[in-house]
Amino acid sequence: MEINILRGQNQIGGSIIEISSKNTKIILDIGSNLDDKEIIVPEIEGLFKGKAKYDGILISHYHGDHIGLATKILPSIPIYMGEKSYEIHKVSNEYIGKEYLKEPKIFKAEQEISIGDIKIIPYLCDHSAFDAYMFLVECEGKKILYTGDFRSNGRKFFEALLKKLPKIDILVIEGTNLSYNKIGKVNLAEKELEKKGIEILEGNDKSVFVLMAATNIDRIVAFYKIANTTKRLFLLDTYAGLITDTIGGNIPNPRTFPNVRIFLTNQDKYEILKNYPQNKIGKKEIVSKNFMMCVRTSMKKYLEDRSKEFSFEGCVLFYSMWEGYKKQENMKEFLKFMEEKGVKIISLHTSGHADKKDFDNLIKKVEPKIIIPVHTENSEWFKRYENCEIICDKNIIKI
Repeated sequence: MEINILRGQNQIGGSIIEISSKNTKIILDIGSNLDDKEIIVPEIEGLFKGKAKYDGILISHYHGDHIGLATKILPSIPIYMGEKSYEIHKVSNEYIGKEYLKEPKIFKAEQEISIGDIKIIPYLCDHSAFDAYMFLVECEGKKILYTGDFRSNGRKFFEALLKKLPKIDILVIEGTNLSYNKIGKVNLAEKELEKKGIEILEGNDKSVFVLMAATNIDRIVAFYKIANTTKRLFLLDTYAGLITDTIGGNIPNPRTFPNVRIFLTNQDKYEILKNYPQNKIGKKEIVSKNFMMCVRTSMKKYLEDRSKEFSFEGCVLFYSMWEGYKKQENMKEFLKFMEEKGVKIISLHTSGHADKKDFDNLIKKVEPKIIIPVHTENSEWFKRYENCEIICDKNIIKI
């Protein structure tokens, strides 16, 4: 058996992990690089060009650094995804006019997948992406656990996942939060974030904006609950509304939740708005309401127009995203605009990735003989786990 880290070692994002037996080759995740301004396809023979030599690709979740190159692979190679993960990928990319996967093979949590002589069990895990998975791979008598991206501070129970996981031979583990400025930081729980938001808004009767990713479903739930507790109408634009409606169930969405309303920022999306006759809201009604509005930097022109209709002075903008985005020009312009309109900007965020206690708990449970760090800029950190071999400096590992 062989593990080949085609990409993703000593970097965050762009993960492409190959596992092969004598007869079968699979890929775990096929991400684009985070820093690439446009999609750059690596020169990997049998995956992106030439004759296909891979038997299947498994996608842990819909974030671009794990799925971004999926539409570029050779068409004969099957791709496997979770059902809701695929639906979010499709709806999101279709909305913004990007290419998306057509008809991948859908797997379900804890149902075994056989690809050649390799067996894979997907385990639902907690991450800032909805419907994210770890993969337990059995190949030539060895057990490999690939974590994808994970954490314990969201709304899924990490302890319940740990109980299901067996002892393994090899752990391929993410280490996003091991960047040197984050070591030792403990993640704020989503429920604690919710509590903090309610405390911050106590006594404030102004409207609120939330700058966040529309695909971060745990965060949408948190701010929906904050809006409800502080008696504000929860507003989603057609993009966020469509994504939450795609998931449905107990996720706040404009079809079944009366306190969630959907609004239009772009006339091109009016056909989407028409699907929500009961819960749509126009700009005149928005002005008259005390609301919490989920926004993105692309909505700057829309907000400029609204600021001419009512004063933003004294309103709050919760910044609920990675701090690194503040270096981007469009983010700088957006935040400057809101500040100039008298909006108070408050950071209220928590990570979608594991912290030290999560690494400790997972490694203690599965007892790996070998650890292969990926999706991290600080692989050396894992050398503190003395009872197993840590492989940081070679990308091909033969077992």
